[in-house]
Amino acid sequence: MPRISPRIRRLAPHRLLAGLGALGLVFSSACDLPGELVGAEEREPVRIAVTDWPGARANAAVVAYLLEEELGVPVEKVETEPAASWAELGAGDTQVLLEDWGGLPDQTRLHVEQRGDVVAAGELGISGHVGWFIPGEFAEAHPEVLNWRNLNDFAEQLGGRILQADPGFATRDATIIDELGLDLTPVAAGSEDALVDEIHQAGSRGTPLLAYFWQPHWLATKVELAEVELPDYYPTIPLRKYLNAEFAEEGGEVVDFLRAFSWSERDQNAVAELIAGQGLTPRAAAERWVEDNPDTVAAWFN
Repeated sequence: MPRISPRIRRLAPHRLLAGLGALGLVFSSACDLPGELVGAEEREPVRIAVTDWPGARANAAVVAYLLEEELGVPVEKVETEPAASWAELGAGDTQVLLEDWGGLPDQTRLHVEQRGDVVAAGELGISGHVGWFIPGEFAEAHPEVLNWRNLNDFAEQLGGRILQADPGFATRDATIIDELGLDLTPVAAGSEDALVDEIHQAGSRGTPLLAYFWQPHWLATKVELAEVELPDYYPTIPLRKYLNAEFAEEGGEVVDFLRAFSWSERDQNAVAELIAGQGLTPRAAAERWVEDNPDTVAAWFN
């Protein structure tokens, strides 16, 4: 017989009451089947694309925890890169993309509008913004550095570089540097963790550093950062969710939950900080957040 989580009883009793009759029918029918067939069929895992940044890991942690604990659906997290995620989603290698920053509009048009193998699943509830950032203490001492027109005056102090994270991230930095005539070169730190370490060290010491970075990010709760005023290369955008089209048609209550899943920057940062800042496992971080936010969770199951 299907397991009914005690937490679901607390969060969405009206949903369960509406389904008790159906559950009774399922149970009665199951009693007429040979014992070895009851519950023998295992559910296929839901495959969630997870890109290499804390916000994406926080999304996947909470969604995976609730799918497994509340809906009894296994989950497989598939590590990917933004450039590869669309092809994987369209092919069904993954079924869920929880956080798209709109950095690959050609891929969105190809898979959503032309091929139709990916469908939109609504907004994540968070607005994302990418930009160039300077540690707050250095920016306070040299406020003119926050105007892009003055960056060449600080190029030597900045090491002639703008520091990025993973070389696989989609950025416009090379184009910006070329169009604005800046004496800078994009340099990859190698990973987001490496970028975060360098920003944290520079922020703690008050040393100059120019970094490609984004909000929301849990590091902003630990280190003061100031944003360089650039032309509108990196607008603030609502982050969006996408699903494999076939999965969206057949996913039933799982798809209903995924479409309903929406939370705030504060929520995401809280889970991301537990994982990246405090070293909790994604599952432990998700469990703690879920226990602390029952009303938010309940709304996703209505």
